[in-house]
Amino acid sequence: MKDIYQDDSLIIPEGVKVQIKARNVTVTGPRGSLNKNLRHLNIEIKFDGANKLKFAVHHGGRKHVACIRTVRSLVNNMITGVTKGFQYKMRYVYAHFPINCIIQDGGEAVEIRNFLGQKVVFNVKMREGVKVEISASQKDELVLTGNDLDNVSQSAADIQQTCLVKNKDIRKFLDGIYVSERNVLEVEA
Repeated sequence: MKDIYQDDSLIIPEGVKVQIKARNVTVTGPRGSLNKNLRHLNIEIKFDGANKLKFAVHHGGRKHVACIRTVRSLVNNMITGVTKGFQYKMRYVYAHFPINCIIQDGGEAVEIRNFLGQKVVFNVKMREGVKVEISASQKDELVLTGNDLDNVSQSAADIQQTCLVKNKDIRKFLDGIYVSERNVLEVEA
């Protein structure tokens, strides 16, 4: 049975400006601006009052209706990003050979050396708007910060995927750089 009409809503907080034009969503806040193209989804996004967004699907099947919550979460993550920001913490894990990470280009890239004692140097560039730094409070920790959750999490995944153990038993060789914490930053005053 198809749903005739299904909808969900999202309240926009103070200090955040949302623009929607042809399912192209732009969110502007105190930390900057984010843009996401949602043209591939057949969903109606409109304002319901001054500070409330409404997401609606007409004559949608099960998977089509499921897109409502997905789009709502995407826009909500954009609002959180421009108001607070996102932070991922990654820890180095090694048994014998200590992993060395060097920050390049002022936090735009990271250079990984001595992974499993290898001579090869791995270079990982951060995605747009993501800064990486070595933690001052914790040993063997990287801190990734940014406004776009997709870019921050994908940069963390790029770092983790660079340090894969090859041609060895991965149950025994657990070395790598792994995400240890995911946080929302507070408003910078």
